[in-house]
Amino acid sequence: MTKPLNSNLNVDALFLGPKSENAVFFREMMDYAVSEHMYWRSGFHPEDSALVTSIDRYEQNYRETLYRTEGILNQLSAKLKDTSIPFFSPRYLGHINGDTLMVSNLAYVMAMMYNPNNCSYEASPTTTDLELESGLDLCRMFGYDPQQAWGHITSGGTVANYEGLWVARNLKTLPLAISQHPETKNLLSHKSQKQLMNISTTEAVDLISELKKQGVFNEIRDMTCRGIGVKPEFLGKLLVPQSKHYSWIKAADIFGIGQENIIPLPVNEHYQTDIAKMREITLSLIEKGEAILAMIAVVGTTEVGAIDRIDEVIKLRQECEERYGASFYIHADAAYAGYACSLLLNEQGKFMEYDELVKHHHELGLIPENINWPKPEIYQSFKALKHVDSITVDPHKMGFIQYSAGAICIKDKRILDLISSHAAYIFESSGVHSDSPTSNRGILGASIMEGSKAGATAAALWAAHRLLPLNINGYGKVIAAGIVTANRLLDKITNMQPIKVEKYQFEMHIMPTPDFHMINFSFKEVGNTSLLNHNALNKRIYELCSYSTGRAYVNDLLTSSTILDYKEYGDIPGYYAEQCGFSYSEWKEVHHIYVLRAAVMTHCLRNEEHFEEYWEQLKSIFVRKLTQIVDEKEKKLHQRLDFDTSFLS
Repeated sequence: MTKPLNSNLNVDALFLGPKSENAVFFREMMDYAVSEHMYWRSGFHPEDSALVTSIDRYEQNYRETLYRTEGILNQLSAKLKDTSIPFFSPRYLGHINGDTLMVSNLAYVMAMMYNPNNCSYEASPTTTDLELESGLDLCRMFGYDPQQAWGHITSGGTVANYEGLWVARNLKTLPLAISQHPETKNLLSHKSQKQLMNISTTEAVDLISELKKQGVFNEIRDMTCRGIGVKPEFLGKLLVPQSKHYSWIKAADIFGIGQENIIPLPVNEHYQTDIAKMREITLSLIEKGEAILAMIAVVGTTEVGAIDRIDEVIKLRQECEERYGASFYIHADAAYAGYACSLLLNEQGKFMEYDELVKHHHELGLIPENINWPKPEIYQSFKALKHVDSITVDPHKMGFIQYSAGAICIKDKRILDLISSHAAYIFESSGVHSDSPTSNRGILGASIMEGSKAGATAAALWAAHRLLPLNINGYGKVIAAGIVTANRLLDKITNMQPIKVEKYQFEMHIMPTPDFHMINFSFKEVGNTSLLNHNALNKRIYELCSYSTGRAYVNDLLTSSTILDYKEYGDIPGYYAEQCGFSYSEWKEVHHIYVLRAAVMTHCLRNEEHFEEYWEQLKSIFVRKLTQIVDEKEKKLHQRLDFDTSFLS
């Protein structure tokens, strides 16, 4: 195995670069990747004669076919260059996307030509092992025991969330099935039906091992919801934060849970799950005799980047177990911020104590002393991830891997038997040490939601993890660059003077300091009291800074946006509306606010001099965009002979 680099890692050497600065190396390695595959083909049974001769290649239709191939690729290249989004540039401040690692791009191309299908080991003997090894890398990063845990790649965070709920659902009905089987009902005869519906994850998984010993596991599994179908009254409620990803609504539908059984957990003014209200709702449900299927916590919401207090979720479950004998499954949706765990781990992959961590960040120059990241409560949240039952994480976000690459990590792989198309333990008798990927080869195809899947993605992720270890000196360096840049932008925006455009003035407002590196901001016309006009202004800014107004490649700034409304968050967005200067009554009238949204993932601006140059350009861009909007406004006013000067009225 390649020895991972530590403090010598150079972040600029990891990416092709905004101006293709590493073009020579990338081209050489791309040629190497293609050439190696061609040599591999020609070397397979060299005694076989060539089936296409030189004479064949000079046939007219042969050459015409190649010309057509070239022409189609030329067309595709033109289309891609014309309408694709330049995520690689620091001018892109939008959705959770950025430049991708050279090593991953090259590894993907290299493996793609072998066309491995990771649904079956027979079709992917190399990349199946790479996928499982990469899954264990992620498990270790979160603090799971690699001898007990299991992880694999999905097409994205949505499918990973589905698999987490799939496991939780099937596990919930296992105790009831055990109590109804004549050979096993004595195992749980001391428990009432209510108690059977509130068994802890650990106790339920231990029962799987006992059922295997007795040789009745398959029979019992057929008596769970997997065999007899879903009965929502035996599943309980699904507790999901208001900040949830939309996939949880779809999951409740797909798995027969029913949306009426989703209980929303309110968020606080920082868009984290409100701890007090979460506790109140949870205890109230238990006291009413309601079972809880699972609780979802979010580590990096897609709208504002908020990180829930995972440690408080764990404490709440412990309290429920001690006070009521009631427990529930916990899944952490860390699709966005999961990889930030690497910033908290030393070179041995161990969590550092908080004071030591902060000192290390400063000594390595990763986080300057004037930037407070992570805050102590965020540190505790990451550290508590090792106690949740499963975790979603997206390598195609903060892993800087090309799409599509989500992943799920499961704390105890014994649970896979409940979803496997055949018992996973059949594949565990090889005698191979249990934290070796090869001990789990057979589990992969049998225990995942998807069917055929590209082994090239596994190669890309494996290569990235080999080059950038999941610790402070590997991925930590790359992720820290985005955090530092985001905090510098926050400071600049906070202290920015109003922008003057003719007779108008515009202020910039930012939402509360983010937990990660998502910045939500908006422009407000000084003196405007209409929230509807404010929303229209920011929507127009988004249109001018996105694909909406034409070719993104010629735009000088690209961003994203979202709408924070009452339906999703209650009155919480009203705090930001008031911060922007709107009255509470105005918020109650409109009940939504349009904000611009920027996930700051670029590694290019960690140098302060580069950042200052960029900021000056950014201010000029703001002026140009606002000037264009004012010109549009004035033109409309003249056309309508409307002398009302309120903006966008």
